[in-house]
Amino acid sequence: MAPQAHIASVEALADFRAKLIVYLNKARPTVAEVAATVQRTKQWLEHDQRRHWEDQLKRRRRRLEDAEQALFGARLGNLRDETSAELMAVRKAREAFGEAEGKLRQIKHWLRDFEHRTLPLVKQLEKLDTVLASDLPRGIAYLAQAAATLDAYTEAVRPATGGTVPPPASDAAAPAVVPTPADTGVGEGAA
Repeated sequence: MAPQAHIASVEALADFRAKLIVYLNKARPTVAEVAATVQRTKQWLEHDQRRHWEDQLKRRRRRLEDAEQALFGARLGNLRDETSAELMAVRKAREAFGEAEGKLRQIKHWLRDFEHRTLPLVKQLEKLDTVLASDLPRGIAYLAQAAATLDAYTEAVRPATGGTVPPPASDAAAPAVVPTPADTGVGEGAA
C-alpha cells in the first residue's frame, strides 16, 4: 500500500487561492493604468507642451521684435531720446523669449530621452501583464484542482479509518500528494 500523505489544511490552499484572485483583480487594472499614464505623458510632451511652447516662442519673438523696433525708432528719431520704459520693454521681451527657447529646448530633450528611459520599464510592465493575464489564471485554476483533488483524497481516506485522517507513520511528515498540471489537464498546450 502507498504511504498516506499528511494534509494539514486544504483550507489554507483555498485561502491562498482566494487571496491570489484578489491580488489579480487589483493588479491588472493597476498595470493597465500605469501603461496608460506612460502613453498620456508621451502625448502630453509631444503635442500639448511642444505646441504650447512653440506658440509661446512665436508670440514672444513678435513682442521682442516690436520692442526692438520701437527702441530703434526712438534712437533714429531726432525728436526724442530713448526712454527707460522702451529699454526695459526690450530687456523683458528678451528674457521672455529666452525662457520660451529654454522651455522648448528642454521639452525636445525630454522627448529624445523619453523612449530610452521608459522602454525598459515598459517592457518589464508588459512581462508582468503577461503573467497576470495568462500565468496567474492558470495557477488559480491549478490551485482549485489541487484543492479538489486533496478534498477527494481526504474523503476517500476518512471512511476507511473511521472518519479521521490517521497521523503519519513517522515523525517526519510525508509530503502532501499534489497533482501535477499533467494530471489535472491545467496548462496543457501552453509551455
